[in-house]
Amino acid sequence: MTNRERALNILRYQPADRMPAVHFGYWRELLIEWAEQGHISMELAKTAHDSNEADRELDKILGWDFCWHNVRSAKRGLFPPFETKILETFPDGTQRIQNSEGLIERQKPGNQSIPSEDDYQLKDRKAFEELYLPKMQFTPDRIDLEYWKHFNETRPTDIPVGLSLGSVLGDIRNMTSVVGMSYLLYDEDEELFADIVDAYAEMQYQCAKAVLETGAKFDFAHYWEDICFKNGPLIAPGVFDELCAKHYKKRNDLCREYGIDIISLDCDGVTEALLPTWFENGVNTMFPIEVGVWGDQFEPARNKFGKGMLGVGGMDKTALRKDKAAVDAELERMTRLASMGGFIPCPDHRLMPGSKFELVQYYAEKIKKIKF
Repeated sequence: MTNRERALNILRYQPADRMPAVHFGYWRELLIEWAEQGHISMELAKTAHDSNEADRELDKILGWDFCWHNVRSAKRGLFPPFETKILETFPDGTQRIQNSEGLIERQKPGNQSIPSEDDYQLKDRKAFEELYLPKMQFTPDRIDLEYWKHFNETRPTDIPVGLSLGSVLGDIRNMTSVVGMSYLLYDEDEELFADIVDAYAEMQYQCAKAVLETGAKFDFAHYWEDICFKNGPLIAPGVFDELCAKHYKKRNDLCREYGIDIISLDCDGVTEALLPTWFENGVNTMFPIEVGVWGDQFEPARNKFGKGMLGVGGMDKTALRKDKAAVDAELERMTRLASMGGFIPCPDHRLMPGSKFELVQYYAEKIKKIKF
């Protein structure tokens, strides 16, 4: 079987000869570490990224079958993006930067982690209508027709390929910061935040529709949200459902019209309170099911929603910084979850600095031993 067949069969409760060894990429610092330790070339460390040619070469060295995050999309963000520019440089080298989403951040040189949020521009209706709304419109130049015309001829056939559906709220949270989103939700203009969500969602729906109308074929569809943290959602679940449920349903109904029956969503943190909105409106696959300090989230979700709740992820990646005993414990847990069906083990996010090269190889080898 190909890895594409294995993965899709597992998520559809169909026979598979073994479990594929699936990952979700790496922090760049980890790849540099491995290069400095002599495990891989520095060129590979600097160029490998989600499912590109260098990443596939790294898969062969480590023993992975493929990276799950293998998605394609139209230009579904702010278009054109804001100009990225340095606003101020501090004595320690830290820079105050306007990013492509209009957010003002502080970035430290060489730091690849999430920068700190310093300020935001999407503060009121005037800013929305003048700065952001023009960039949230669907226009034909968001779609590269020549690319999509030949997509089915050039796409990989041995691994799953997904259509990126963007987000409903995660991108907007990026534009406003968590603080800004919180203020906007309770602004004196009660309709403003709903208007922002509706405008952005309609554009992303039109992008997905335009891509699918070209005849491009996909194995799954995928959202990125990141709207939760270690204590739960960054927004009240009832408000989230009121603002977002209809947009998930509209996009997911579109996908199913085109034969896409696996729809996954990436949200870090504790997601339990938002699962009903996602699951009841067409999302059926949790990914990457972050373990964090709170433990397994997949089994409780499966127990609540039944076999229709699928999963890719759930493996505590911190075990790969420890020892074989820690990895073996995760392998045992992953084997038990896999026995439930509709679940593919995968590290619960990008592997971070300190992950041990030999333990990653060990995990990738052992996960393939899971049989059905």
